Amino acid sequence: MKKKFKMTDIDCANCAAKMEDAVKKIPGVEDAVISFMTQKLTLVAPEEDMDRILDEAQKICRKIEPDVTIVRK
Repeated sequence: MKKKFKMTDIDCANCAAKMEDAVKKIPGVEDAVISFMTQKLTLVAPEEDMDRILDEAQKICRKIEPDVTIVRK
């Protein structure tokens, strides 16, 4: 399932690229794209794993940029 999430406080494109690479390595993630310009995360993963993956993605992103938040709908 493909879902889009708003992100807040991504400060640079390089950090967004690092986050994207790390999120792609989470087990269950088929694809992930983080856009610095639009401050969005596009995630392709099984729906039943989405909450677990988002929790892990949030932790990974905060290690790179402590103020980043993934806004869940």
